[in-house]
Amino acid sequence: MVSLKKFLVLGITVILLVSLAMPEIQANGQKIKQPELGFKIKKTLSIDGLTFKDLNGNKTLDPYEDWRLSASERAKDLVSKMTLDEKAGLLLIPEFPKFENGLLAQPNEQLDQGTRYFIIRDSVRADVIANYHNQLQEAVEWSRLGIPVVMISYPRNHISSFNQTVSPLQGNSGQFSFWPNPLGLAATRDLKLIEDFARITSREFRATGIRKLFGYSANVATDPLWFNVEETFGEHPALTSDIISRIVKGYQGNRVSTTISHFPGGGVRDFGKTPQLEEELYNRYTTEGSLLRYHIVPFKAAIQANAASIMPYIAYPSNESVHQNLTPTNAKEQFEEVSFALNKFFINDYLRGELGFSGYVNSDLGTVQEKAWGAMDLTPEEKYAKALIAGTNLFSGATDPMPIIQAVNQGLVSEELVDQSAQYLITEMMELGLFENPYVDPEKALEIVNDSKSQEKADEAHRKSIVLLKNNDNVLPLTDDKLQHIKLYVEMFPAGENGQATFDLKTIFQNYAPNISLTDNIDEATHAFILVMPKIDPLSQNESTLTIGPDTGIENVYRINEIQKKIPTILAIDFKNPWLINEFEPNAASIVATFGVKIESLIDVLRGKFNPAGKLPFTIPADSKAVKRDLGDVPGFREDPSYIYRDTNGNEYKFNYGLSY
Repeated sequence: MVSLKKFLVLGITVILLVSLAMPEIQANGQKIKQPELGFKIKKTLSIDGLTFKDLNGNKTLDPYEDWRLSASERAKDLVSKMTLDEKAGLLLIPEFPKFENGLLAQPNEQLDQGTRYFIIRDSVRADVIANYHNQLQEAVEWSRLGIPVVMISYPRNHISSFNQTVSPLQGNSGQFSFWPNPLGLAATRDLKLIEDFARITSREFRATGIRKLFGYSANVATDPLWFNVEETFGEHPALTSDIISRIVKGYQGNRVSTTISHFPGGGVRDFGKTPQLEEELYNRYTTEGSLLRYHIVPFKAAIQANAASIMPYIAYPSNESVHQNLTPTNAKEQFEEVSFALNKFFINDYLRGELGFSGYVNSDLGTVQEKAWGAMDLTPEEKYAKALIAGTNLFSGATDPMPIIQAVNQGLVSEELVDQSAQYLITEMMELGLFENPYVDPEKALEIVNDSKSQEKADEAHRKSIVLLKNNDNVLPLTDDKLQHIKLYVEMFPAGENGQATFDLKTIFQNYAPNISLTDNIDEATHAFILVMPKIDPLSQNESTLTIGPDTGIENVYRINEIQKKIPTILAIDFKNPWLINEFEPNAASIVATFGVKIESLIDVLRGKFNPAGKLPFTIPADSKAVKRDLGDVPGFREDPSYIYRDTNGNEYKFNYGLSY
């Protein structure tokens, strides 16, 4: 039976679909068919046997309502009909509107002011997201021009320090398929599998109504201390480029736009310090040629793949970077040291002019409002004017359109620049098909995210992402004949009930591999399995560190070596950053590197049901002294050889290293 709550929600978002079996017609030199129209409030127009939505209710087919025209033609007509207030409201991305008891809270100031881009962070079932989406579309269908909503999300198919929308026990009904994190995808080295990932996950996004992705990261992870390393595809620009290109094409091929971050490369940090917390944290490209050789390369790939949007980093360039072969138009001038979203040279002159980017620029969260580094003394109106003149078109975290409106009225920026930004956004909506049918089917969304074949493919990625670093005396795999003589002690750091982990490791072993004999008594155990899950806290007042210990969330770290010295131990470490392992590797019998892995897939590799094939997506530093010597703007495999960790067997744990059975 359908619950009353579900019945009410579904009732509000009832969609009238008009799907006409029409012969192909010619429009703009192409053969097209009558599209499926989805609407609840507005009427339709019938012209020459074709059906169109009368979005502004004037009983006349306006160019923007004519799906036979190009997206840019339609967008130009619509922008010409919008007021300055409506255009300014369109350029904002606030948080997702409030829903009470499953229903959109009304009235909604953001919708009323013309805002149409919203970011959803809620961890809810796919059908709930779809219902939220439909209610928003119905609410804006009432509006003067009928401009639809674009629902945005960060990646929802991985677990990380930044994403709480999935868990290691993903697979519950209604949740998105669960994949290894981006570092894990890079570790697979399987580009065809990554194409499958983009196809499957974008299909899930679209089914729920999410039509814009804040992702993925084109940053090259050259500073190992940066807390965003786990969002990257590692330290190699060529591999990152190959992956970014496939993700852009996969998502946008499914009509989900992508926003690639963080131009011109956020992985260049000073010992992990984040510019999201304080001013005067530059991007310093101090090694000759590093910006062009490493950091710009993946953005070129994104541009070539026609990425819809690029997000500049919240940091700003340093004039100490004098060896980059990247100079302002007048070589005697210095770069303006302001955040990249307000930096005309880097956005309009370089990104658009030199690199040929033709999409729109989406600011990072709060860049223009609270964190306009280098321009903090400007008024809100001056900040927005500066950003618009620089070439930024859409503002994350912004809620109030008045500074944009007043900037135009005060003559700080022309309304034509506001029109230009609105043109980008309306064109995107047209290309996504939202003006024809913005609605989705909640039950279909549930069916798509629950597709077992999607999770089977994701499980393959989990297994392929695991990197075997060390395997003394062939401790692994734990084959059936070996298990006859093994009692396994299992422990996780931090423990599930106290740390960030939300699962019981021992219970998973018992349920998934019942033929493994487990014991809680280490004195009777023959072997141990230890899972270590460190993390960097970006809000900590302590200096960032890669040392596994209290500063990375592991309190009783001494116990790891205590166990390893007692019995042969398989040590699994979840790498969000290139953690220092020099204190633990010598005593470990075997070491595996994981990257947001599904525990069942890890057990498959431990038992030999899958031969480990993963390769390190970055280089593991030798020790803390090596980290301090790190150049910050160069990949680990390009650092001095002394930077690379060498294990007790003489193996170098650098990019592309990984053993098999």
